[in-house]
Amino acid sequence: MVQMLQSSFLPAWMAIQSISDIFGFHSPAVPRFNPAEATIQSVHRALLANISSPETRLTCREVVTAFLTQIETYNPRINAIISLDATSLSVADELDAWLQDSLEDDSDTPKDNSNSWSDITSLMPLYCIPVLLKDNIDTANLSTTAGCAALSGSPPPAHDAPVVKALRDAGAVILGKTNMHEMALEGLTVSSLGGQTLNPYDTTRTPGGSSGGTGAAVASSFAVLGLGTDTVNSLRSPASANGLFSLRPTRGLISRAGVLPVSYTQDTVGPIARCVWDLAVSLNVMTGGEWFDERDNMTALRPRHVRGLDYTASLSKYQGEYGGESLLGVKFGLIEGFMNRADNSETTPVNKAMCAMVCKLKKAGAIVIPITDSMYNSTAILGLDVQAYEYREMVDAYLQGLHGEESRSPRTMASLYSEIDNQEDSFLVIPHQYPFIQSALVSSPLNVSYAQKQLAINALTLSVKRTFSSLNLDVLIYPQQQNLPVRIGSRNQYGRNGILAALTGNPVVTVPAGYSNRDIFRNIPSGVPIGMEIMGLPWEEETLLSIAARIEALEKIRTPPILKAKKRKGDYGKWIENTPKVVPDRKNIHSMYPLGLYRVN
Repeated sequence: MVQMLQSSFLPAWMAIQSISDIFGFHSPAVPRFNPAEATIQSVHRALLANISSPETRLTCREVVTAFLTQIETYNPRINAIISLDATSLSVADELDAWLQDSLEDDSDTPKDNSNSWSDITSLMPLYCIPVLLKDNIDTANLSTTAGCAALSGSPPPAHDAPVVKALRDAGAVILGKTNMHEMALEGLTVSSLGGQTLNPYDTTRTPGGSSGGTGAAVASSFAVLGLGTDTVNSLRSPASANGLFSLRPTRGLISRAGVLPVSYTQDTVGPIARCVWDLAVSLNVMTGGEWFDERDNMTALRPRHVRGLDYTASLSKYQGEYGGESLLGVKFGLIEGFMNRADNSETTPVNKAMCAMVCKLKKAGAIVIPITDSMYNSTAILGLDVQAYEYREMVDAYLQGLHGEESRSPRTMASLYSEIDNQEDSFLVIPHQYPFIQSALVSSPLNVSYAQKQLAINALTLSVKRTFSSLNLDVLIYPQQQNLPVRIGSRNQYGRNGILAALTGNPVVTVPAGYSNRDIFRNIPSGVPIGMEIMGLPWEEETLLSIAARIEALEKIRTPPILKAKKRKGDYGKWIENTPKVVPDRKNIHSMYPLGLYRVN
């Protein structure tokens, strides 16, 4: 009965919200560009319109200004941004000037403007695309803090990370850095520098993590896409919790150089976006540079057949079309051991969403085979996690390479967690992580148990390949999280299933699978998002993205959050002379997460 009332009231309630937007003391100005739910293609279509008329065409500066206004308006409530790049508007101006020069070249020769634009986007496939970065990825003009207040005074790195350089070379505009779970060690997205990031769909819940700031920001249309990292769940958890798409690539496909590390065995870098197409474009860009990066020898594993692949080539036919039998004959293995069949308010919505998704897949012609092998138990597999052995040495090497002897910033993991100079807020470790930090401080890859776990990981990897081969599967599927993303103040982000791909190195695309029930009385007007992981075999990102695009085309599942501004709504058409400053809310950290401690006193 309550659900029926909510369903009947929702259209009227949303109409009231729309009226409020118009008459509720907000600016009546109509912007030339609306950043809400913008994609690479929609931004480029807007820029192409009237491209032959310098007086009336949309500029890159206007596009970037619209996203900065979106951040200025809604970030005070969501708290997803740690810092903004002061050069973003000047970069937009440079792109506008470059476009004007390109259009004026050979101006005496008649040209088809659409062909000119195609030439431009072939040179710069991310031309004027606003991007946000997780704050453990190096940029040469912003400090890399990983959300840790002790690193907030660190000098900026000398160089952009290779993935950032690739984005800039492709025409992207880096807007700034997003909050993350401190040092990328958990999935609550709370940090001593950035405070607690809120889930834009339900602000009583976390946005997943550790790349939760990127997930919440992209869901809130603060950028077209974002970059995150993934050691166990950290790209896929925020995508799932925010109704987004993400790609954890095969380990070695994208260089991890210039990223504050956690684990050599498990770390990856990847995109979070609002559609599969944007994942594919960004993957093209990030894999298009030097084939081997000596700073990350895992890139030596790249096979020759994936060099120069256009990951968008097979996706065009699925754009904007819903329904049909596009999955005819595709074999999915549904991992039953990654489901929690308990009937309660946290798990039941996930089970219903997965059941509905399986029905859609079968209707589209897919074959779904239940996988009941007892080895697929995420809790048991988590016991093979090797982060604690690798973390200290990797963090020490990164900090010492980043900071010179004269730097006052911590140069080792031990100094980061101990030399706090009476600053009780210089770092944050949630109590659930205390044993991890204590273990990491004394562990290394020389431990006998490390070698034993690596052997077990090799056996797990072989067993996964055997599952694919014995059943002739194309992909494995399962919910990213067995329950809804946890509430703020929870002990940890329990119930996630990301460990399997993290250890085996297999690629995964996360797609929206559904939402929990809407509850307008609890301020959850869209429901809480639920995501599904699609795991393929190593180096088969092309196939994986194609299947994800076909699933995306079955039905439009993603619904944007209904955002509320803390202050007066921004004027999206105003001229911004300088990039606005963002001050993270560090006072919203739950009392469950004391600052400056990593052990019980």
